[in-house]
Amino acid sequence: MKLIMKTEFDNLRLNDDHGYETDSNGDKQVVKIYCGEQLIAKKIKHKKSLRYFAIDGYENFLTVE
Repeated sequence: MKLIMKTEFDNLRLNDDHGYETDSNGDKQVVKIYCGEQLIAKKIKHKKSLRYFAIDGYENFLTVE
């Protein structure tokens, strides 16, 4: 997985064809985005740090705005 921008992550999350789930554990929160059974992106929030990751080829899952 590689780092992506927040706008790209939001584009993937707001797509109706993709599902997502949230997982929290203490100071850490993880949001995972799936297309079918395949994990395509995730957001990791740890204390004040936010990072967005996606698989190689995630551009194929983005919608045109």
